[in-house]
Amino acid sequence: MAHLLNKEARKSGESFKQIVNRFLRLGLNAGRYPVKKPFVVTPINLGLPTDYDKVEELLEHLEGPDYR
Repeated sequence: MAHLLNKEARKSGESFKQIVNRFLRLGLNAGRYPVKKPFVVTPINLGLPTDYDKVEELLEHLEGPDYR
């Protein structure tokens, strides 16, 4: 373990003490804050035209000219 910490200290330019403290904090906090899976939205094609600049135009297309 000390070998890996020394290697990280040389790579990062930080002192050995700083590296040890950083990894101790990471390890101690790892159990406290569970890793959350990122929220992903998968779009689906509704078959609607995409050339509408205003919501009103889209509503008129979907519901007809008397949508109000």
